[in-house]
Amino acid sequence: MSGPPWLRTLAATGSMVADPVNPITQLQTPPDADGRPASVLVLFGGDPGADRLPDDATVLLTQRASSLRQHSGQVAFPGGAADPGDGGAVGTALREATEETGLDATGVEPLATFDPIFVPPSGFEVTPVLAYWRTPGPVRVIDTAEVARVEAVPLAELLDPAHRFVVRHPRGYAGPAFDVRGMLVWGFTAGVLTGILDTAGWTVPWDTEDVRDLETALAAAGSELL
Repeated sequence: MSGPPWLRTLAATGSMVADPVNPITQLQTPPDADGRPASVLVLFGGDPGADRLPDDATVLLTQRASSLRQHSGQVAFPGGAADPGDGGAVGTALREATEETGLDATGVEPLATFDPIFVPPSGFEVTPVLAYWRTPGPVRVIDTAEVARVEAVPLAELLDPAHRFVVRHPRGYAGPAFDVRGMLVWGFTAGVLTGILDTAGWTVPWDTEDVRDLETALAAAGSELL
């Protein structure tokens, strides 16, 4: 199997482990629904020769512009809706990442796709695409009207229990969150990230009883719930 040794077991799974504190990985397309195809790029960088998760491991995240009418300020993986010419989930993820961050897709090694996740508010059926950043290059904000920030976030910071808690939405949703580098990662992105960390066996025990109001947590990170 391709990819660095520390990603091979994860790439071989295809499904994320379910956990009661993480409702996102349990979302499947209802039999009577026709989910619109989309995908996100879960792009890891780090030592290609390490057998275990390396100290320099990163994952690429973006933060949406605060001026957007929907999901403003939210942190996300690069990705979006499928186009007819993409040729599948991998093509969609790479195209969207290139458009959003200027990523050079020739330096990216796709490793696997995970089971699609249905997102009820939008009706999208989103396929997470696991990939390795074999040849890291510069990434940046391409369109300031869409994206405010692009950053390869160290996994050591995401895994730190001090940066993890549960957020509760005013409408009742409760799920995992990460507070890193002035960004609050929650919702779909935090759910997928949590599922991947759990499946890979990288998770460090954290306080799942620490439940915080989403609006308060967003305000602390300089964002707001719209």
